[in-house]
Amino acid sequence: MTKTIITLAALVATSAFISTPVAADEQLAQSICSYVAADNRNQLRKTLSDNRLRLSNVYDGIVCDGLPMVRFAIKNNANDTAEFIIKQLPGSIVASSGDIDWAKGNGFAESPVVEVLVARAGG
Repeated sequence: MTKTIITLAALVATSAFISTPVAADEQLAQSICSYVAADNRNQLRKTLSDNRLRLSNVYDGIVCDGLPMVRFAIKNNANDTAEFIIKQLPGSIVASSGDIDWAKGNGFAESPVVEVLVARAGG
């Protein structure tokens, strides 16, 4: 009986520690998405720096309104922020992302971001 109570207490304590970072991560992701939508490259850079994050390390884990950050930036006409994001990513990720085809297929072919994507993808 005592072992069960100790085990249950350990599980509750562990889950409490796990849920706090997830909530903080979600709040951070929402902040990043709002900076992208507002085309606020400087605040995005500051937030990443303050949290000691590299964009290339967190890019795959952040989805804004159901879209990857670059697509979300293109959709919101956040050209400066999109360019910043693209330049922070390895060319191989940009090339394999499908963002160029997505932009051209969704009416954003004339966006200046497409040129940056093509240049970064190496084509």
